[in-house]
Amino acid sequence: MKLTCLIVDDEPMARKGLQEYVDDIDFLECVAACESALKASHQLLENRIDLIYLDIQMPKLSGIDFLKTLKHPPLTIFTTAYTHYAIEGYSLDVIDYLVKPITFERFLKASQKALEFSQLRARAENHPGEGDYFFVRCDSKFEKVLFRDVSFIEALQNYAVIHVPGRKLITYITLTSLEKQLPKDRFIKVHKSYLVSVPHIQAIEGNEILMESSRIPISRNLREEVIQQIMGNRLFKR
Repeated sequence: MKLTCLIVDDEPMARKGLQEYVDDIDFLECVAACESALKASHQLLENRIDLIYLDIQMPKLSGIDFLKTLKHPPLTIFTTAYTHYAIEGYSLDVIDYLVKPITFERFLKASQKALEFSQLRARAENHPGEGDYFFVRCDSKFEKVLFRDVSFIEALQNYAVIHVPGRKLITYITLTSLEKQLPKDRFIKVHKSYLVSVPHIQAIEGNEILMESSRIPISRNLREEVIQQIMGNRLFKR
């Protein structure tokens, strides 16, 4: 699998350095290198872009503001000299956040994350509902996870914690990304920080879902939708 990528940075030397890194990685193909977000917009209209290496502080339109304008943004890796944008960056579901000067090792690691995510997403799109398991990367290995073992998943900053019997799997992926790839008839979002497995739900009490050993909050604005999804026509009435 090859990822087509776009480099966006207002500094010529930064663009050149990233271009050289891309050329050294066989699963990347650079479509263009732009000095502004406005020129990047044109490239996104003209070409299929899988991945953007996006600077943040740029004239007229910052990388963060540019990303917010995209309805269906490609995978994105921020490249910046400033660390204080990290929290806002991850709230936009970026794959990684690289602080300049960027070493090749760090660039490669971030690019591999993008490749792995793209492969998982492609498999989910091409074979929806196939099989009874999925894989996630935990530390240096890929863990096989059975759908039936997952009770709930919680967001932890830019990580997700998958709760399975006897242990927790911590993986570098956002809750939003997981929600898009998990079977919708089995997992539902009940709170901005929680996905729950419907078969593991034992009861609903007020604004909480009772699992075997946990109580999961239900967002007030999601409660009606959650109740309907969980119960449907299974609620017996007098």
